[in-house]
Amino acid sequence: DACTHMSWAFDPELSSDSPFHGSVHAVAESVCKLVATGAKLSDTRLTFQEYFPKLGNDAARWGLPFAALLGAFHAQQGLRLAAIGGKDSMSGSFKDLDVPPTLVSFALAPGKASNTVSPEFKAPDSQLALVTAKTDEEGLPDYTDLMAVANQLHELVSNGQVLSLKYLGQPGLAHSLALCALGNDIGAQVTHSTPLEAAPYSFLLETAPSVTLPANFQVVGTTTDQAKLVINEEAIPLDQFKEAYTDTLESVYKTTTPEQSSKNASLDVPATAKDLPSKAPALISGKPKVIIPVFPGTNCEYDTAAVFEQAGAEAEILVFRNLTPTAVQESLSALAQSIRDSQILMLPGGFSSGDEPDGSAKFIATILRNPLIADAIDDLHSTRQGLILGICNGFQALVKSGLLTPGGSATLAHNPIARHVSTYVTTRIANNNSPWLARCEIGNLHTIPVSHGEGRFLADEATLATLIANGQIATQYCEQDGTPTMVEPANPNQSALAIEGITSPCGRIFGKMGHTERRGKEIAKNIPGEKHQPLFKAGVAYFQ
Repeated sequence: DACTHMSWAFDPELSSDSPFHGSVHAVAESVCKLVATGAKLSDTRLTFQEYFPKLGNDAARWGLPFAALLGAFHAQQGLRLAAIGGKDSMSGSFKDLDVPPTLVSFALAPGKASNTVSPEFKAPDSQLALVTAKTDEEGLPDYTDLMAVANQLHELVSNGQVLSLKYLGQPGLAHSLALCALGNDIGAQVTHSTPLEAAPYSFLLETAPSVTLPANFQVVGTTTDQAKLVINEEAIPLDQFKEAYTDTLESVYKTTTPEQSSKNASLDVPATAKDLPSKAPALISGKPKVIIPVFPGTNCEYDTAAVFEQAGAEAEILVFRNLTPTAVQESLSALAQSIRDSQILMLPGGFSSGDEPDGSAKFIATILRNPLIADAIDDLHSTRQGLILGICNGFQALVKSGLLTPGGSATLAHNPIARHVSTYVTTRIANNNSPWLARCEIGNLHTIPVSHGEGRFLADEATLATLIANGQIATQYCEQDGTPTMVEPANPNQSALAIEGITSPCGRIFGKMGHTERRGKEIAKNIPGEKHQPLFKAGVAYFQ
């Protein structure tokens, strides 16, 4: 449940006008952003990054960092917070070009993940309120009042009375309302007398209607079940906000591709009922061993080991060394022996060899085809009826090595948007003909994180037909209602037949793109959906 709250702040325009005021604001705003996540102000510590024009012999230039540091010190004194470190200051001048006076404040605080809050609206018919800390005639915060407001907010959050919380700052209320509404497509209506301009040291919070707020909090409106914002009696559809917010960089960082298909009628994969593979002989210890090889670029081994151990297995992480021919040979021998000593082979996610061009996981697939490793895998899979699982990079390796589609033609290609995707998707259990899916029902929906640049499953028509006939298509990308889809972002890579994961014909090998291992009680708590996909428990239970 332990977590670290983190935030940062810097206003280049204000800092250019007055480095002193800019630094005060950077410190105060970074703290406000932190408070808006549920952090306790008094637990906060700061660190700074400074960046100023080259000083030379110009006294005025020397005054820029001096004024900025005075401003930061002023805010630290007022808030009773310490800066415990910082990056080396840098000179930002090239000929007659100078950076603006820059002091970026980073704020951090320890906390409990269960007490964190996020900014998106959670439910219709909630009350919306504003609270603002006072400022003086120069716009500097009244530190005593700001600390009091922060403590009030922390108490409300700790008591579970805050559904969502957003720091307003320079963009103001209208901007914050739009972002909060877009998260769950929950609209809002605010009174016509509410100011919409810049609102430093102001917070927007959502609570249940029954919550009684302190006297300095102003109720300004309610959330609604309609996908629109009503501001100053003007109604604006949320789609209009979304288009304005997302289209700005669409030509540079594409989120959809023009050729994407919206025809989903042919994506239904019939459930193919067949007997699950017979259980392997029960282990005397009742605790199967999982070997998790770490190849150059693998980065999910610790998460993977943790979920297997939570499921009741013994996990071993083996680092494959490839700096010298001798190290490679030693690693091949060690991995082959570990596979023979294990009941489960797990190929975790990552970016094998930096996601080498035209075929990530080529290195892993090459290792799997090595005679030493191939013989050990055959002993595990065919002789001892063991299990194999590959996620993301591991899925790519299983496909490219032919273990999942023996005799077929399949690959994983670049995402059509030509860049990495990192998001949550909804996947549907299409078939459960696998020990890995023994605890899932056909039609179950799961909300799973994906993170890949080459996740587009492609195969020729004959291979796809075989996958369908054998019931090997295990999981599909789908809309939130469970309808398989080719449309981004629900299908982030436009995989054929909306395929997210497939099994081998026998069902004991399973490969998928989504990171089922990246979950925990408080992880992505603000994203709706069932995030627990019981693959690991099922895999361990196969041996018990």
